[in-house]
Amino acid sequence: MRASRLAAASLAGFVIAGVVVPTAGAADVPAAAPTAAAGGAGVQSVKGQTLRLPAPQGRYATGVSTFRLVDDQRSDPWVPAQHYRELMISVFYPAAHPGGHPVTTQFPKAVADAVGPALEGNFEIPAGLVDWSATKTHSVADAPMAPGRFPVVLYSPGAGDARDWNVALVEDLASRGYVVVTVDHTGEGPAVQFPDGHVVGNGPLMQLAGQAVRNGTMSQFLENLVAVRVADTRLVLDRLAALPHRLTAGMDLDRIGMFGQSGGGFTAASTMYGDPRIKAGINMDGTMEYAPEPDGTHQSPVELNGLDRPFLLMGSSGAGGSDVHRELSWATFWQHQRGWKADVTLQGSEHASYTDAEALLPQLAGRVPDATLTKAIGTADPARARASVTADRAVVASFFDRFLKGHDDHLLDGGQTGYPISVER
Repeated sequence: MRASRLAAASLAGFVIAGVVVPTAGAADVPAAAPTAAAGGAGVQSVKGQTLRLPAPQGRYATGVSTFRLVDDQRSDPWVPAQHYRELMISVFYPAAHPGGHPVTTQFPKAVADAVGPALEGNFEIPAGLVDWSATKTHSVADAPMAPGRFPVVLYSPGAGDARDWNVALVEDLASRGYVVVTVDHTGEGPAVQFPDGHVVGNGPLMQLAGQAVRNGTMSQFLENLVAVRVADTRLVLDRLAALPHRLTAGMDLDRIGMFGQSGGGFTAASTMYGDPRIKAGINMDGTMEYAPEPDGTHQSPVELNGLDRPFLLMGSSGAGGSDVHRELSWATFWQHQRGWKADVTLQGSEHASYTDAEALLPQLAGRVPDATLTKAIGTADPARARASVTADRAVVASFFDRFLKGHDDHLLDGGQTGYPISVER
């Protein structure tokens, strides 16, 4: 696993040796995307295609509500003149059947306008090929919650990614009887939109990242980035009980888990290290070291000391992939982990396979080169990609069922599973 496992390429700028390096004047501009001609000979180019998320497979319909959270005790770390920190969260939950009510979109239009070009640049997709504002979720806004008391699971995205870039997995978990809270770490991603309509980008953070590269202080920058994310997560934990009663009535705050992709996985582990409210966690392909190129020189407390609660590592199998034998920070954590542990590798995968890229990008087969899709998610075969999505969903549900619900399907015991994964215990 390399530094791209902490800082996502959707942060504007170049990526050198896995490090996001913004250039002068590029702080407010997403990475340039290829033109439609980049598809190459024999590749069909269709403008504005609508991509579709796979349906959740659990027993419940799903609802979603969004909220702005404000911390008046903390200035914004990327804009210190703003004497408060504001976040947006989405709460996905089991819903009573919503009937014919319309579902929400994955990205609001203002967010899609910024996130889309970043994704196109990251994955080398022709500009405008996808209408990123058109993808629908399967969740109805503010639908009545299903009867019952459900565990709560937080989701932190990769550094530079939006909270809505893992909806296929989040909705599926909610459909299986979980309340899933996704968190935008404001100022990192290309855009976060708040209820009054104002949109916050990542220009100030990119300027600071550029200074860190020039000054040779990137490790300190990354340590600060993770600390901000941990503080954001603790704010969300603090405010869960204050959400509307229509939601809190069905939330069991004694059973809280957390998972994240890339930098979000590091955030989950780091938050658990200092906060016992989180009972179990998952790191999906995220390094645990504060380093542009992890080499054991800027280790984190959770890496060096492990956790006393269950923690699952989920790694990718590509050339820059991660497992406890290839990723130094994972190997150190594995040695010191005191709680239950397992290391799952998704076969034929890349870093972005643990995001909605796995479900959405294969729908572009025939419109972008196979090599582009394979570079992004490890395959250009839609059937293989669907199998990977199914495996991700099964592993995450199995882990949280085991440690938050007390139901063990033994998927994570190892051996033959029927999914394209390997399990090390």
